[in-house]
Amino acid sequence: MEIIETHGLCKRYGDAMRVSHLDLRVPEGCVYGFLGPNGAGKSTTLKMILGLVHPTAGSIQVLGKTMDSANRLDILRQVGSLIESPSYYGHLTGEENLRVVQSLRGVPEKNIREVLQIVRLDGQRDKLAGHYSLGMKQRLGIAAALLGYPKVLILDEPTNGLDPAGIQEMRELICDLPRRFGMTVVVSSHLLSEIDQMADHVGIIREGELVFQDTLETLHSRSTHHLALRTTNDPVAQALLRDRGLPCQEEDGYLILPILPDGETARLTGFLAENRLGILRLEERQKSLEDIFLELTGKAASL
Repeated sequence: MEIIETHGLCKRYGDAMRVSHLDLRVPEGCVYGFLGPNGAGKSTTLKMILGLVHPTAGSIQVLGKTMDSANRLDILRQVGSLIESPSYYGHLTGEENLRVVQSLRGVPEKNIREVLQIVRLDGQRDKLAGHYSLGMKQRLGIAAALLGYPKVLILDEPTNGLDPAGIQEMRELICDLPRRFGMTVVVSSHLLSEIDQMADHVGIIREGELVFQDTLETLHSRSTHHLALRTTNDPVAQALLRDRGLPCQEEDGYLILPILPDGETARLTGFLAENRLGILRLEERQKSLEDIFLELTGKAASL
């Protein structure tokens, strides 16, 4: 079951199309990484999913219901969110802040104690929120989003500004939610390394357009191995290899070849030596996820 679906979702501000014909598919019970450079349209998309921004065109379904004026409140009762930065009253303690949200949402008072434990703030419940560190404020915001134990949790850049220890804590918390509570978590980020350690499914957006959407495993499969060869005369070597039926192409001063068995690689180097070509360098390489991300977001590449 798809917990969130969008069809042809668009948002235009003046002459600028910030989100263009987006078709998101978020499976139930997953951590969905919504990835893209700053300004790609991630926050605008999440705000439309939450009904905070009205789409220019397209439709949104959340939990099987269309997000519109008739269904919005019913949907949002089952959705928690933290968009951009957490809101809090600095003169109130962490627990008092959550009590305000608990009263507004009409959820049981015991949930306050439980969510403070989930986000590891139970030891800081009596401290003024204004004195919290940035990481503690982020966790307080997530605690508020969790108060009603939503079926869907939407987090916009939750690790922004955190130190390495805070990032690790946030990552562990997010990964734990689907397993412990059956939640579906949508988390946006501009950092591929973060999404790579949290998500099961990934959507990559570039200039408002979706350029990749599939499992993280499928994204990793694009990271293929190849051989990089440099000789004393690459144009001659390229011609000889092609005559031999071996596909290769020049790239940044190297000839790029497919991965070969060891025996075939040895025969290849011997063949080049017989033709008076010296082997200057032969490397096995693998395209990194960062390279793939830059191809998808920095060039006109799509799947």
